[in-house]
Amino acid sequence: MTTTATLPATLPALSVQELTFEPFALPASNQRSLGAPHPTAPYPVSAPSNPPTRLPRLARHGALLFRDLPITSAHDFSAFAHAFGYSRHEIVGIVVERAELAPNVAPANESPPHVTIYNHNESPQVPHAPGYIFFYCHTAPKEGGETPISSSAELYARARIEIPGLVEDLERLGVLSTIRYREEAQYRGGSTLHQAFGKEWAEGDSDEVKRRKVEDQIRRYGRGKYTSWTWSGGELEVRHHIPVLRQHVHFPVLFTQLASVYVRTLAGEATSRITTLSYGDGTAIPTEYLAKLKGITDDIRVLHRWEKGDVLVYDNVVAQHGREPWKGGQGDRVVLASLFDGPIPGPYGGEEWEQLVPLRD
Repeated sequence: MTTTATLPATLPALSVQELTFEPFALPASNQRSLGAPHPTAPYPVSAPSNPPTRLPRLARHGALLFRDLPITSAHDFSAFAHAFGYSRHEIVGIVVERAELAPNVAPANESPPHVTIYNHNESPQVPHAPGYIFFYCHTAPKEGGETPISSSAELYARARIEIPGLVEDLERLGVLSTIRYREEAQYRGGSTLHQAFGKEWAEGDSDEVKRRKVEDQIRRYGRGKYTSWTWSGGELEVRHHIPVLRQHVHFPVLFTQLASVYVRTLAGEATSRITTLSYGDGTAIPTEYLAKLKGITDDIRVLHRWEKGDVLVYDNVVAQHGREPWKGGQGDRVVLASLFDGPIPGPYGGEEWEQLVPLRD
């Protein structure tokens, strides 16, 4: 189930309480019923009638779809997304290029149309990830380009039964996320070292000063020895020992991009060499585990087919997203994103490396 909405003409003055929502049916191909541990319900689901500023149903169902919104620009979308009252997410260590088009609005991903972006939670490779993601479809492709939706909680529940060795290893070891940054973009749509950590760089800074400012940004993660880095010429390698199993408000989840990195590696894509994942002790994660994790994800995901004006809202801890290829050029599919902070999911266990903290100022 989704919603339509009637908005006032002047979006910058928008208040959520001014909206009127009417549920309508989606085709069965655009929905599936959630499995355990969720209550039986399809997703994406509609927002409640006259929703409050926050959207509590997100925490249970993971994704909400708004349709037929009279949003026609990045600025309209920014006003709509900010009306819900969440705090803007600051990205530190970004691995993709995201030029800001309006306040807290950027392209969702600028990878070429033929590239598959497999299901993942947003920014699981770093200790600071957004809590909520708003996607807005400005231009819908004629064929392909769907956005997958799958549940991190359902993935955990299935993996606990079907891949117990993987879940037990992740519970005991976590993952070591290794990310490489360079002065130039390493693939089309990728970020540079400047975009990732150079927000404080100033004209005339020496290489030594630039490095110090980059390292100051990395220290903002506030994780001590569990985030480390090394320099090699102009290349920076950052390593995070972080949890994959996390306790959300309602249920445990797998907060990860393990299956996505596996798919990229199979395809031989450059991004698979920029972000690599192993167990937290540095040992390799068995390929058969990753293949099974992908198989479960394939089984539980649904492909959302975009219509112009759609806004799809994710609870980033509960729901994973991705991007299917499409026929046509880059401009035939334009989806924008706006990221916001949410509650930091609690640690699944009590180990020191499992603790996540707010980003330091």
